[in-house]
Amino acid sequence: MTASDPSSMLTELLQPLPFARCAATAMLAILFLQSGLDKVFDFRGNLEWLTGHFAKTPLRGFVHPMLLTITVLEKLAGILCAIGLVQLVAQGSTGFALWGARLATLNIVMLFLGQRVAKDYAGAASLVPYFLLCVGTVLLMAGTP
Repeated sequence: MTASDPSSMLTELLQPLPFARCAATAMLAILFLQSGLDKVFDFRGNLEWLTGHFAKTPLRGFVHPMLLTITVLEKLAGILCAIGLVQLVAQGSTGFALWGARLATLNIVMLFLGQRVAKDYAGAASLVPYFLLCVGTVLLMAGTP
């Protein structure tokens, strides 16, 4: 892709693989930036809810550090995906998007573990589509740059 020919660049971005890569990366950027920012702006509310959610589990004493960890990792996954989207569009390179998708996958696995430990099986099940999106995005980024 060349920046000097916008028509050629757009034609390339609309091909199935580049389009799928951009769309999946955009979804992850939106998902994890919004979720991370929600935790930042309503940290206290999230902490109160999670404290109750994990009250009867072995994780009850770890809620605050778990929330801090997931908040930082969600924001980082979202930022990497946002940078990755720009990189995909501008250069066709998958580097940042791949790392963002990997970190997003790790986030979902951690959330899934927490839901299972809390015996919130419906909450755990609701994470499966996000997991599939994350793993699918990792696979989309694999291979050619």
